[in-house]
Amino acid sequence: MSIPLFNSIASWLLKKRYHQIELFLKYPEEVQQEVLMQLLSFAKDTEIGRKHEFGSILSYRTFASRVPVTSYEEMEPDIERTRRGEQNIFWPTGIKWFAKSSGTTNAKSKFIPVSTEALEDCHYKSGKDLLCLYLNNNENSQLFTGKSLRLGGSKELYEDNGTFFGDLSAILIDNMPFWAELSSTPSNKVSLMSEWESKLKAIIKESTQENVTSLAGVPSWMLVLLNNVIKDTGKDHLFQVWENLEVYFHGGVSFNPYKEQYKKLLPRKSFNYYEIYNASEGFFAIQDRNNSDELLLMLDYGIFYEFIAMDTYYDEEQKIVPLWEVQKNKNYAIIITTNAGLWRYKIGDTIKFTSISPYRIKVTGRTKHHINVFGEELIIENAEEALRNTCMKTDSEIKDYTAGPIFMAGTEKGGHEWIIEFRKPPKEVAYFTEILDNALKSLNSDYEAKRYNNITLKMPKVHVARENLFYDWLKLKDKLGGQHKIPRLSNKRDYVEELLGMNQ
Repeated sequence: MSIPLFNSIASWLLKKRYHQIELFLKYPEEVQQEVLMQLLSFAKDTEIGRKHEFGSILSYRTFASRVPVTSYEEMEPDIERTRRGEQNIFWPTGIKWFAKSSGTTNAKSKFIPVSTEALEDCHYKSGKDLLCLYLNNNENSQLFTGKSLRLGGSKELYEDNGTFFGDLSAILIDNMPFWAELSSTPSNKVSLMSEWESKLKAIIKESTQENVTSLAGVPSWMLVLLNNVIKDTGKDHLFQVWENLEVYFHGGVSFNPYKEQYKKLLPRKSFNYYEIYNASEGFFAIQDRNNSDELLLMLDYGIFYEFIAMDTYYDEEQKIVPLWEVQKNKNYAIIITTNAGLWRYKIGDTIKFTSISPYRIKVTGRTKHHINVFGEELIIENAEEALRNTCMKTDSEIKDYTAGPIFMAGTEKGGHEWIIEFRKPPKEVAYFTEILDNALKSLNSDYEAKRYNNITLKMPKVHVARENLFYDWLKLKDKLGGQHKIPRLSNKRDYVEELLGMNQ
C-alpha cells in the first residue's frame, strides 16, 4: 500500500472515532454511569465482587458507600497473589502483565495490573484518539507520510510464575500490532534495550536515517536524546535532520521547565506540541486543541472517575465526589475504578478542572510531592510556574531541580532549600532567588502568609547544581531513561541531602 493511500485511509478511520468522542462530550454523566455499571457487572463474580456484592449495586451512591477507597499498599496482597498465579481476585479475565511503576526514585516498586481490556480499550484506544484529535485539528497534516520517533522505557519484560512485569511502555511494545512498528522508530529491539546510554546511541543511529514526522516521549529524556542528535549530526536545529517534523506528543512530567529549550531546537512557529496524561494505571486525558495547555478528560476508556477535594484530603471525613459534582479551579486528588480491577484506587495525582463543559483538566502535582511542613501548601504547579516566570526575568534556563524543607531549629526560622541544575545559569543567584521567592508569593497565598516579615519562613536557599548532577544521581539508582522522574518537591530532606552530598 502506498503511503499517500495509507495516509488517506488512516485519516478517514481516525476521524470516524471523533463522532464517538462527541457522545461523551455531550452526555458525560450518562457515559460515566454506564462505565461504572459495566465494570460492576463484569466483575460481580470475582472475589472482591462477591465481597462487596457488586451484583446488587445499581447506583453510584451505593457503590461509594459499599466499596472503600484503597491505596496500593492496601491492594498489594491481592496483587501479589495474582502475580503468583491466582486469578479472578479483582478482575475476571486472566491478568498476566504488570506495569512496574517507575515513578520517582522510591526504592519500593509497585506492580500495577494490566488486563487485556485495559490494553485494548484504554491504552491502545487512547493512542488512536490522540491521532484522531490531532488530525481533526490539523487537516493538512502529513503525519502518516513518515514515522514517529518514540522514546519509551528502558527495561525489557521479566517473567515470574507465568506473569510478566516491566515498564508500561515495554508491555505496550510487546503487545503492539505489527503495523504499529512499521510506522515507528526505533525498532522494537532497540526500544527494549536495557542500558540507557547504549540505547541512546542506537536510537540516534536508526532514527536519523528515517523520515520522522512526530516525536513521542517524556520531555526530560526526549530533550537529552534530541540534544545528542544535534551534537552527533552537527546540525543547528532538528528541522535540518527531519524536515517534515510537525508535532511532539509529550507527557509524564510538566512541560513548562523545558518549553523554551524545545523552541530553540524546533524553531518553527507552525510546529505543534500535544500533551497527554497517562500512567501505569491508565490513560486519562489528551490535549484536544492546538496551542492549549488544557487536557480533555477521556470518559469512555473503561475508567470511572471520582475526586477528593484536596482541602479535605487529610481530614478524617474526606469529601469525595463523582465527575458530575466537581467544581472549576479546585484542587482534587484522583480516584479511579478501572477495567484492570482497580476499585476506588488512589493514584496519587492531583488535578484541577479548567472547564466542566466539556471536562478539561490541568495536572497540578502529586499528593505526596508537595511541601507543607509550615502550612504553605506548595504544589508542583506553583513551583513550575514560578520557575518559568523567574527564568524569563533572569534570562536563564533550568535543566532539573528539586526542593525540600529546612526545618526549624531552636530560634531559627524554617525555609525551603532548592537544588537547581541550569542549562543557562542566571548572572546572580541571589537575584534569581529573590525573583523566585516573589513569584511563589504571587502564586500561593499560603506561602505568602508564611513569608510575611519572615514570620515562619525565611528567604529560600538556592544551590546551583554541578553539570549532570541529577543524571548521575539517577544513574547511581539505575533509573536512567524512559519514564523515570526527578522528585520535584518533598516534605522530607532525603533527596536534598543525597544530592547535596554528590554536588561536589
